[in-house]
Amino acid sequence: MATIFTKIAHGEIPSYKCAESEHFYAFLDISPLAKGHTLVIPKDVEDDYIFHLDEKTYAELWAFARKVAVALKAAVPCKRVGVAVLGMEVPHTHIHLVPLQTEGDMDFRKPKLQLEASQMKAIADAILLEYEKL
Repeated sequence: MATIFTKIAHGEIPSYKCAESEHFYAFLDISPLAKGHTLVIPKDVEDDYIFHLDEKTYAELWAFARKVAVALKAAVPCKRVGVAVLGMEVPHTHIHLVPLQTEGDMDFRKPKLQLEASQMKAIADAILLEYEKL
C-alpha cells in the first residue's frame, strides 16, 4: 500500500509543489512551522528511515534538497534554511526544510501556522520559479 507521500508525489493527492525531478519531489508542509516549510521526499522509496536508503539514493536526495533549499531561501526571506529529518509522522523518508529567522523557529512543538490556500500556492509557485532558475 502506497504511503500518503507516494500518492502526493504521483499526483494522486493534491499538493503545493515546490520542485520535482525524476526521482524526488518537494512540496509545502500543510502544517508549517514557518511560511515556506517544505518537505523533500524520494518518489518511489517508501522506507521510513533515511539511513535505510542505499548510498546513491541518499546522496541524490540530499543534493536535490540542497537545490530546493537554495530556491527556498531566494523565494522566502530568511536568515537560513533549517534542516530536520524526524520521520516519525509519516512512514516515508522526508527532509524538512524550514525558513529560519531564529533557532526557535525550528521547534516542532510550537503551534503550526494556518495559511490560506492562496498563500500556500503563491509560496510554492515562488519556490518553484526559483528552483527552475537553478
